[in-house]
Amino acid sequence: MPFCSQFIPMNVIDHPAHGSIIYHPSILPLHRGASAINWTLIQGDKKAGFSIFWADDGLDTGPILLQRECPVEPNDTVDSLYNRFLFPEGIKAMVESVQLIADGKAPRVPQTEEGASYEGIQKKSNSKVNLAQPAEAIHNWIRGHDKVPGAWTVIDGQTVTLYGSSMLGESVPAGQALEIEGASQAGVVTKDGLVLYGSDSKALMVKNLQFEDGKMISAAKYFSSGDTASVELTDDEKKIAEEIRDIWKGILSNVASIEETTDFFKSGAASMDVVRLVEEIKQKCAGLQLQNEDVYMATTFQDFIQMFVRRLRGEDQEEEMVIDYATKDVNNMTVKMPWQCFINGKFEDAENGKTANTVNPADGSVICKVAYASVGDVDRAVAAAKEAFQVGPWGRMNPRDRGTLLYKLADLMEEHQEELATIESIDSGAVYTLALKTHVGMSIQTFRYFAGWCDKIQGKTIPINQARPNRNLTFTKKEPLGVCAIVIPWNYPLMMLAWKSAACLAAGNTLVLKPAQVTPLSALKFAELTVKAGIPKGVINIVPGSGGMVGQRLSDHPDIRKLGFTGSTPIGKQIMKSCALSNLKKVSLELGGKSPLIIFSDCDMDKAVRMGMSSVFFNKGENCIAAGRLFVEESIHDEYIRRVVEEIKKMKVGDPLHRSTDHGPQNHKAHMDKLVEYCEVGMKEGATLVYGGKQVDRPGFFMEPTLFTDVEDHMFIAKEESFGPIMVVSKFKDGDIDGVLNRANDTEFGLASGVFTRDINKAMYVSERLDAGTVFVNTYNKTDVASPFGGFKQSGFGKDLGEDALNEYLRTKAVTVEY
Repeated sequence: MPFCSQFIPMNVIDHPAHGSIIYHPSILPLHRGASAINWTLIQGDKKAGFSIFWADDGLDTGPILLQRECPVEPNDTVDSLYNRFLFPEGIKAMVESVQLIADGKAPRVPQTEEGASYEGIQKKSNSKVNLAQPAEAIHNWIRGHDKVPGAWTVIDGQTVTLYGSSMLGESVPAGQALEIEGASQAGVVTKDGLVLYGSDSKALMVKNLQFEDGKMISAAKYFSSGDTASVELTDDEKKIAEEIRDIWKGILSNVASIEETTDFFKSGAASMDVVRLVEEIKQKCAGLQLQNEDVYMATTFQDFIQMFVRRLRGEDQEEEMVIDYATKDVNNMTVKMPWQCFINGKFEDAENGKTANTVNPADGSVICKVAYASVGDVDRAVAAAKEAFQVGPWGRMNPRDRGTLLYKLADLMEEHQEELATIESIDSGAVYTLALKTHVGMSIQTFRYFAGWCDKIQGKTIPINQARPNRNLTFTKKEPLGVCAIVIPWNYPLMMLAWKSAACLAAGNTLVLKPAQVTPLSALKFAELTVKAGIPKGVINIVPGSGGMVGQRLSDHPDIRKLGFTGSTPIGKQIMKSCALSNLKKVSLELGGKSPLIIFSDCDMDKAVRMGMSSVFFNKGENCIAAGRLFVEESIHDEYIRRVVEEIKKMKVGDPLHRSTDHGPQNHKAHMDKLVEYCEVGMKEGATLVYGGKQVDRPGFFMEPTLFTDVEDHMFIAKEESFGPIMVVSKFKDGDIDGVLNRANDTEFGLASGVFTRDINKAMYVSERLDAGTVFVNTYNKTDVASPFGGFKQSGFGKDLGEDALNEYLRTKAVTVEY
């Protein structure tokens, strides 16, 4: 039934055997009338919703059959409320209501008059905004009147209608002052729009302005002088223009002829006509990107054709992304590095203007300054991600199209792999050749792997037997969670980003990522590539800053539904606590390790030495699955140590950009100092320092590859992770398999482990009993994008990589239908 049922005779309403029901977009008896959604926003309601009620002879007064509600977000609009909740959930509710009626179970709950309200349809004459009130009230008035009839004010003596309002945080962008009639203080025209101030000195942003002649402009261009030069149409474009003229004529049937100056809206067109115009043109010109907003921006036929032709030629795209690069001539190239926060598709300063230096660990020099994000920046990033998920194109995108974008992103990463590897090397100290192959190479593979998963995420059908005859269908759906937060460490900056982000995006989520404070540059370069790949704005946001501020806010934020973290166990515990106390958000944690590597006397000695070296010194020991303790069988112990020392002496320590370098600098000075202290504790407790143990005497943060033997189980270095190039070796008695297993498992960590033996039965026996998320047999560090990765015990829970990783970013919904 339509809203205007009060004008329909009751004998018509009551004629159907079961009566008539009506859908109304408010929680009745609140906001009766045809503008219910508008008034929900105008009055600043914290909850919106809809009612399905039995039609009577009143105005939305009939008995309630069913109601549903949802929270109103701070920047919700009529469109976002409708698209997110009122329409999709309303369809489901109508189906449910009809079924209840058919089953004879539909309630008829009389409406109370307590709290009832009726608001009429707003007209242009009474929709002027009162600027002498708090900012939130102004914001509510504007968004409640957007698009029809439009809230207006007076600027420079003319009526100007305001569209696209959103609340601002503490920081207001710089711009040019604009006096506005009745405002408590002057507005500010900024690069993002028009800032208005309320009587409480808080601010809101208006995106678009419409003048009395119907012309709409971006509020950011209020002071721009002159119009864009007109384009000369080709013969083919002239033919298309005449076809569009016919479309205008079909819509504006009351107009004798469509002249160049014919105004779409002054000729009587309404919002539904805008939709028709856009869809007819898109049908005629397949692939053309045209939005309803474009019609409001070009209301006369000549302006519309000019806009259309520019769009057709690809000349009228969004403004090219502006990046204030930090540049550096290094590694035989000029590296261009974004350094600002990346929020809602733009690079911008932290709202407080703060920056922090990022340092090259090879020599201790400052690479560049990097934005130091605040809580307000995090909130803006989360709001952008939420809007992108709920109302942006990402949430509505076909999964296969989403995969296409991720493939394109991987291609761009490959195209820029040398630059990315150079950034990884100077920012994290990674040896360039390793950065190229692993840090960057595996990141590219990860995005390609998960791009392929986008259209293969499936639910199941499940037979159930609750009653006979069994006419039930139960199926499950895999759905994205929404806005996810990702907090990554400093040892593999780009790869850790890829491991988590690729699965998150493939599942259909949006994200806010905090890179490590000491290694933010490759994440910000990645952000630049996401724009080039066509990832919609707001889907990916990067906020560099401190863990105590940015990381904590992400943990606490009520709009984040999942947080993925890689880092230390103590910080992981704090994150888990904060996530539980805030909104019980889902968490996956990849934390510390003390991974045991057991080397039996029947091993391939050459391989055990080579892979044992790699298990400890790979990526200068800054490796979450590094073998934190080697157990070597007594009969081969001395020979094994002798050969390891020979290999350590061959290692070239030096500039990570030199292709022959084996061992680069530690990531940052504080970490190197901890490694030196770690070695001092080991010697003090009685372990034998066979090699290394000191900082290398050269500029930068270089630590000698180090080897300890005679390490007993009670010692500090036997229990605690060094996260550096320190090999810790203990011997075990020949043949004592169960004894060495007990020692290997006597740790609160369980990330990885390994065993070297030629005896397959022994290998299987040991691998079954090692209490770790990954077991390597006769190899080490061999991770693959298709194999799940994650730990046990205090090494965390949840998986990166493989199909298992997708489930970390999905939820399962069960649907049961009786038919």
